[in-house]
Amino acid sequence: MVENQALWRLENVTKTYMMGQVQVTALRETSMEIHGGELLVILGPSGSGKTTLLNLLGGMDKPTGGRVFFDGESLEGANEKRLTAYRRDVVGFVFQFFNLIPDLTAVENVALGAHLSRNPLSPPAVLEEVGMADRMNHFPSQMSGGEQQRVSIARAVVKNPRLLLCDEPTGSLDCSTGRVILELLEKVNRTYGTTVVIVSHNAAIGGMGMRVATMSSGRIVNWVAHPAPVPPGEIEW
Repeated sequence: MVENQALWRLENVTKTYMMGQVQVTALRETSMEIHGGELLVILGPSGSGKTTLLNLLGGMDKPTGGRVFFDGESLEGANEKRLTAYRRDVVGFVFQFFNLIPDLTAVENVALGAHLSRNPLSPPAVLEEVGMADRMNHFPSQMSGGEQQRVSIARAVVKNPRLLLCDEPTGSLDCSTGRVILELLEKVNRTYGTTVVIVSHNAAIGGMGMRVATMSSGRIVNWVAHPAPVPPGEIEW
């Protein structure tokens, strides 16, 4: 269920980096709101600012200019201790590359995520929820790419986060496996009420979003709302 209140808000956010002697502007005066419980898709080509935006929402980076708020609290002015607590208690991350620890089983990888949270879910229960009940004691090398991504989603979800940030979660998967992962992310949103933000260069994925933001050259250039999002299992690319 989507909350009316905007829990995350960006106001005129700019982010610049120095690459050698060259200043690169990754975000340009970007403003947006994200509501609790929604599934938002952010689309755009490589270099459009999508991952930078995700890093700011996740408290992994601070803006060069502008303001970032969570539940009315300023994040860009927070000290490192406060940002660490925010990342630990509020945010879960899913990446294109699974980043599982190879010497740990699936349930041990997920338990690591649980240890980071003050109010975690049960690792075995979450693995069952993502369809990995029979693979709990397998190591990453014994799993397919899709199975590893399921474990990586379980590791993020077990923290019981309010916000799940997914950076190209289907980027290293084939279309069929990718749809399964998208169905899983939609299920997390529906089952737990978790706010899910999916970043992708794949325009087809936009159909599953309650809202879709399109980025280009560091700016959000278009918003689309979907009263009836496309079921992930019907997406083709």
